[in-house]
Amino acid sequence: ALFARVAGGIYTKAADIGADLVGKVEMDIPEDDPRNPAVIADNVGDNVGDVAGMGADLFESFVGSIIAAVTLADGDIALVMLPFWVSGAGIIAA
Repeated sequence: ALFARVAGGIYTKAADIGADLVGKVEMDIPEDDPRNPAVIADNVGDNVGDVAGMGADLFESFVGSIIAAVTLADGDIALVMLPFWVSGAGIIAA
């Protein structure tokens, strides 16, 4: 989750600086003008940070809950397998 958020942030900042330099200095167009391709790259970076980062957060929470449930099962094989069966049923149902 950390790497997805950091990668999106770095990509966004680089694209934002590039969009500002090209748009304002060279082309004399407004800051978020869609005619500037770097603005589109900036929006892509925003989406990477938001969507991929939040998806990674959700996956991390899901895996953490499975690990916690397996740890609490204390070696009983039926209880150890229960979180995996519930997760599998959720995947099939979705």
